[in-house]
Amino acid sequence: MLKLHDYWRSSASYRVRIALNLLELHFDSVSVNLLEGEHKSSAYIAHNPQGLVPTLTQDGIDLTQSLAIIEYLNETHNGKLLPDSALGRYKARQLSYAIAMEIHPVCNLSVVTHVASVSGGDDAIKQQWMQHYIEQGLANFEALLPDDATPFCLGEQPGIADVCLIPQLYNAERWGADISALHRVQAIAKACDKLDAFQQAHPDNVKPQ
Repeated sequence: MLKLHDYWRSSASYRVRIALNLLELHFDSVSVNLLEGEHKSSAYIAHNPQGLVPTLTQDGIDLTQSLAIIEYLNETHNGKLLPDSALGRYKARQLSYAIAMEIHPVCNLSVVTHVASVSGGDDAIKQQWMQHYIEQGLANFEALLPDDATPFCLGEQPGIADVCLIPQLYNAERWGADISALHRVQAIAKACDKLDAFQQAHPDNVKPQ
């Protein structure tokens, strides 16, 4: 049995939900409310010493860090979230890291909240910060995509790069980032939106009632 400790709006949690769905793995979801500080509780720290989401518990083992979780699941369930060739896997990781290690860290809510607080507490700073780094980061991501117009980032089937892209696009919409010029990214988003695995993982569909 897989148990996913997540927060509905967390990009990292969103990635893992998509991957679990693409791999057709059943899981139980345990909400960790970041706004109420549940990720800092002693009970949760026992699962994840970093106090971050997500944590995926499998057979009594706690797995953390979204990309590490996704690659582990892909390897242990004969998934196709990464290409077979070494060069293909490099490209998939390059694209994934461009989001998870370049855009996400500087657009983490805890980071931007701190930036706003040391800048006088102006909430407008949050939106300006998010828009700047999301727009710049996604433009760079589009420049890294192959020229071939396949439905997904790296071919005819979604992979780890798509799993990272879609949560970041959710954040782009949430913060009003202008990505209208990114036609390849927009086309990939439309292809992903048609798939149940992506639809079911969307924050609106997992938000606690």
